[in-house]
Amino acid sequence: MTDDSDNYKQLYKIIIIGDSGVGKSNILGRYLHNEFKHDTKSTVGVEFGSKQLKVDGINIKLQIWDTAGEERYRAITSAYYKGSKGCFIVYDITSEISFENVEKWYEEIRKSAEKEISVILVGNKCDLENERKVSIEMGQNKAKNLNCPFFETSALNNTNIEAVFQNISENIYNRCKNDKNVEDDDDYEIVPKDDKKIDINTNKKETKCC
Repeated sequence: MTDDSDNYKQLYKIIIIGDSGVGKSNILGRYLHNEFKHDTKSTVGVEFGSKQLKVDGINIKLQIWDTAGEERYRAITSAYYKGSKGCFIVYDITSEISFENVEKWYEEIRKSAEKEISVILVGNKCDLENERKVSIEMGQNKAKNLNCPFFETSALNNTNIEAVFQNISENIYNRCKNDKNVEDDDDYEIVPKDDKKIDINTNKKETKCC
């Protein structure tokens, strides 16, 4: 369930990126509401949700942005990389193309996001073992090359969903705590409290993150 209370010490913006159809919206839906929709439609622009968790006894609020994976939205959603503290690159273990495109998404992060953003590679739909095209070892090797953690998840079976959000939150928390050069981010955007689709509009009021 989404937690919109103001009882938190840190606020982290998280982006979920990857090709269309890899299950990004269902990962978000499972984490926020413990729900899975078999007929999920492709995201148009950006969808948003928030939830609180604890890291080192500290209340952390995540603002999670599910970005469209279609090429025609790539330039639009790139504006939402700004101010992001963490990013999931998601591929579908039954789709070799979505795995091959991980490199393109990683390049997009490096071009559009802040230098020290925490990245996790996520191989989704691990419940479809009989249809697997991308091995666990391939995912592990890719993550090693990108120098980031790796998880396989299933939004359907709720496999590792909580774990990936906890992991990235801990990574961000420890980085911000240990890096004296990390400053408040003046480019963080205010968004509605309720989960909803976000109109593409970069002329928003700004506040701080981290």
